[in-house]
Amino acid sequence: MTIATNQLSNINKKIDFKKPEWLRKKLVPHAQKEMENLLGEHGLHTICQEAKCPNISECFAKKNATFMILGDLCTRRCQYCNVKTGNPNGYVNEKEVQEITTSVQKLGLKFVVITSPARDDLKDGGANHFYEVTKSILENTEDTQVEILIPDFQADDDSLKKVVDSGAVIIGHNIETVPSMYKIRKGATYQRSLDVLQRLKELGGNKIKTKSALMVGLGETEEEMIQVFKDLREVGCDFLSIGQYLAPSGDYAKVKEFVHPDQFDRYKKLAKELGFSFVHSTPYARSSYLAHEYLSNNKGSL
Repeated sequence: MTIATNQLSNINKKIDFKKPEWLRKKLVPHAQKEMENLLGEHGLHTICQEAKCPNISECFAKKNATFMILGDLCTRRCQYCNVKTGNPNGYVNEKEVQEITTSVQKLGLKFVVITSPARDDLKDGGANHFYEVTKSILENTEDTQVEILIPDFQADDDSLKKVVDSGAVIIGHNIETVPSMYKIRKGATYQRSLDVLQRLKELGGNKIKTKSALMVGLGETEEEMIQVFKDLREVGCDFLSIGQYLAPSGDYAKVKEFVHPDQFDRYKKLAKELGFSFVHSTPYARSSYLAHEYLSNNKGSL
């Protein structure tokens, strides 16, 4: 079992229990506002803002951001995610391609992460737009690498081929949680997510690295986590991120425990032993947090 320092006192309260010391992160509000203004100039969205990521202040202070393409409406309603739910009715803002490219140039970014909400209203799930945005960044900036974090595209093979051909050096798809908790992932299945990661590896070979992420604190056991590690390695997943789940509000899946940093260290050790090239396992780890370090520390560890 994972190590917990508090017991859930009342699951009906919006704030179930007090965050431990290791989850109290210093904010940099001025730097965050500056970055938000720059993004607002181009009408761009970031997953940092939409998902209320706890690292937003730190990352924005460093001028790091994960751009969210294909709008800010998700066609699914997962019980852990703060991104808005709706039906975009097939709308794609083609101007995003140039707007994101221009923003990358202005910021002088050398490593860019691109993600999107699930777009089940689109035949290709948005794969072509990922391709166009990535290609534009690579063709119009020097020495810039792109990582993309994709939804499952309903495991459509043509869509997966499209993103593999985009030039991205890392393609991520998040497994999110253990199979017994998959009721919180509306419209997704554990096996489909594994299939997506496997197919990306088959299509990309050595030219791409694959990556996934897990949340903890939802009630999972260590045994379940280890089995997920094994399943991910079975489909060739190279990189893994493990972080503490924090409910955006009381309307979402409840935090069952705040997992102790020692347990994160243990998960990292176990995952590395199973063959992951790089593992980021800390309470504040998120799939796109410190994304550039996965390649630069491929043979090392945090």
